[in-house]
Amino acid sequence: MHHFVITFFILFHIVGFSQKRFTKVTKLMGSRYDITVVENDSVKAEKEIKIAINEIKRIENIISSWKPNSQTSKINQNAGIKPVRVSKELFDLIKRSKVISKLTDGAFDISYASMDKIWKFDGSMTDFPSEEKIKKSVEKVGYQNIILNEKDTTVYLKYKGMKIGFGAIGKGYSADKAKKLLQDKGVKAGIINASGDMNTWGKQPDGTDWKVAITNPFNKNKAFALLPLKQGAVVTSGNYEKYIMFKGKRYSHIINPKTGYPSSGIVSVTVFAPKAELADALATSVFVMGKEVGLNLINQLPKVECIIIDDKGKINTSNHIKIENYVP
Repeated sequence: MHHFVITFFILFHIVGFSQKRFTKVTKLMGSRYDITVVENDSVKAEKEIKIAINEIKRIENIISSWKPNSQTSKINQNAGIKPVRVSKELFDLIKRSKVISKLTDGAFDISYASMDKIWKFDGSMTDFPSEEKIKKSVEKVGYQNIILNEKDTTVYLKYKGMKIGFGAIGKGYSADKAKKLLQDKGVKAGIINASGDMNTWGKQPDGTDWKVAITNPFNKNKAFALLPLKQGAVVTSGNYEKYIMFKGKRYSHIINPKTGYPSSGIVSVTVFAPKAELADALATSVFVMGKEVGLNLINQLPKVECIIIDDKGKINTSNHIKIENYVP
């Protein structure tokens, strides 16, 4: 997860308002981040965006499993050997991850990183791996084997070869932390967009809500809905770019950590939640759980909504979401 910065600064000047939108596009945690603040002048905006970038870099240094000296790497290096003392921040993130694992019955699991990579989504696969191989690929996966010691803030992975990774929650978590830091610094409005994990606060310079376009995976140039986003996060998880076809059935690159099989039946999941961390984790989970079970879970959670597009192109929504603003 090396990062380099794309050093151009995009300035949106909205004529007629004293406040403007300032956006910087950069690469962090191996992904594209678009960081937007609403401010009166570019010098102030640039400073604030730098604060957000530094916060995301700080988080990467804690949660990256690619950096050999990160706390996460230390946990993985000591799997089956000994517990590792970590910061309260990382301990709490792992603890919350285990809560989501329990909630989703293991559809979300940070120990997915222990999985053998037996699926290739580059067109080179001509057949399924054997059942035995698939079963073996997930034998070290299991959130129950992440042992937390609250008193010492230590984390212990029970078996050698076990690993944790934050691929399905890290971007959302970093967006939440960057947003919180900017709010604490008095920034009235903005967006942290971590490759589609969007976290907003405040209003646009013209006083209207931020809006998010939901695209149709079968026609990516066309948004089918434009929805207002008030003080919250939205995350879209899609398999329309990475998938395999077997016997006329489409399988996503999102693997079920319990079974080792790729998920199918869904091409896109969009989750609205108060925090990007939760939205991020739930978007992955719904993919794995499937349409019915996924929607059933979302309908039980307060302040969480969801839009699912299935492989037939049908739009399914959770109970309290209204898609009225269709874009023609």
